Amino acid sequence: MAENRLTIERWSTFTKGQQILMIGTELERVNQRLMSKSDKTSESINPCYERIFELVDLTLEDKKWNNKFKELLRFREVVGELYMQKEKDLELNILTYNTLVAMNSQSYNILH
Repeated sequence: MAENRLTIERWSTFTKGQQILMIGTELERVNQRLMSKSDKTSESINPCYERIFELVDLTLEDKKWNNKFKELLRFREVVGELYMQKEKDLELNILTYNTLVAMNSQSYNILH
C-alpha cells in the first residue's frame, strides 16, 4: 500500500495561511490529547509532532516562506523540544500554537 505523503508541489499550492492552519491542526490534536484524561502517552502524541515536522519541512522548501526561514527553523526546534519531553506540557503547546498562528496574518485573522 502506498504511503499518502504530501509532496512539495502539492504543499506549494496552499496559501501561507492554509499551510499554517494545517500545521496548527496537528498542534491542536496534541492539545486535545493532553486535555483528555485517557491518553497522554508519547505513543499517542508523538505521531502528531512527527507530522508537524513533515509539514514544517515542506514549508521550509516552499519558496514563498524565504522571508520567514529563521522563524520556521526556530519553530521546528521548539517542536523538537516538545517532542522530547517525557511529560508533555499543555501550556507550552498552546503557546507554541499561538506563536505559529501569529506567523501569518491570514491564519491569525481567521482564528481571531
